[in-house]
Amino acid sequence: MLTRRATLGLFAAAPLITLAAPARAAAPAVFSRRGRAIRGADPVAFFTEGAPVDGSRQITHEWNGATWRFANEDNRALFVADPERYAPQFGGYCAFAAARGYVATSVPEAWSIVDDKLYLNFSLAVRDSWTAELPTIIAEGEANWPAILG
Repeated sequence: MLTRRATLGLFAAAPLITLAAPARAAAPAVFSRRGRAIRGADPVAFFTEGAPVDGSRQITHEWNGATWRFANEDNRALFVADPERYAPQFGGYCAFAAARGYVATSVPEAWSIVDDKLYLNFSLAVRDSWTAELPTIIAEGEANWPAILG
């Protein structure tokens, strides 16, 4: 049986317990793994090489809360001069998920360039579903972005 003092103590502590509960954290502006955007792939290479290319640990640039890696100094210079041009849309999160109103991770292998913009998806299968709904699905993602970050 609880004493009156113990009961009062529980009621007094209740607001503190609520305050100590973890709040749902907002998703960062750029999806990254261990701080690396695009899982370490060079964002410029999608445009210049037509494929995902691993970036170097020695050739990096900090932008928008993430570390971006590059295969060479020329690609780094292009990105530094105009990061909005080369960075993936929707912060590198899955473009299909953005269109549906939520965030999901992405992989560099599931990429597309549409109207000179880079888009990433969760998987190759998801990319196939996403591309089947072009161009309306891009407009849906843009309507949801960035509010879905939380």
